[in-house]
Amino acid sequence: MSLNLVLSFLSAFIMVVFTIYVLQRYFVRRKLYFLFWGLGLAMFAIGSFSEAYLALSWNKWVFFCWYLFGAVLTAAWIGQGTVYLLAKQRTAQITTVVLVTASLIATILLLTTMVDLTESIFSVSEPISEQYQEIMPAIAEGGIVRLTTPFFNIYGLITLVGGALYSTYLFWRKRILPNRVIGNVLIAVGALTIASASTLTRFGYGSYLYLGELFAAILMFSGFLVAAAPGPIRSKKDSTGTTPV
Repeated sequence: MSLNLVLSFLSAFIMVVFTIYVLQRYFVRRKLYFLFWGLGLAMFAIGSFSEAYLALSWNKWVFFCWYLFGAVLTAAWIGQGTVYLLAKQRTAQITTVVLVTASLIATILLLTTMVDLTESIFSVSEPISEQYQEIMPAIAEGGIVRLTTPFFNIYGLITLVGGALYSTYLFWRKRILPNRVIGNVLIAVGALTIASASTLTRFGYGSYLYLGELFAAILMFSGFLVAAAPGPIRSKKDSTGTTPV
């Protein structure tokens, strides 16, 4: 059993537990930020499970799930949860329409790319993160879906990391709920970790992706648990933050 396979399964397991934890809060609270966080985390888990499968065998639809959820959509959908928490309702609704529309377009573009995959060069001896650029057609040859990944990932990075840091600043300035300061810092570091690993993958250093995913999963889940823990001070203003109790 390869190290990458173990790392992928560990990441997927953590994200499944994380997803269940967050979605349970949605069903209790009925707050849309929990729903979008949960959907984004579920996408993260699907991407990790797909990655683990591709370490054992080839399947083009598993590859489809790995690329769509792992490389394209996850960060933006998690970040959209933070938009619902921190932004005005109108802004959140408009950006959701844009996100859903863009996600459908990316899905269609990836579907059209599937017929042009060079499946014959796939090898279980190499991580999928180091092969996908050869397996998928180049942009000039029909792989237009590749152009969408930076937009989704940059949006997700700005909303998730920016929201976590903004919340950290608010709680630190008010000198209340220090656990949420620590929790939001962990979430921001986790998001930056996976963003850095994904960037390295696009530059040909795909072997770092698996470790980056595991660290990101641990940091983000830990941050959420720390921030969601009951604090010594409670007030109506405490609801401003990426991880309300």
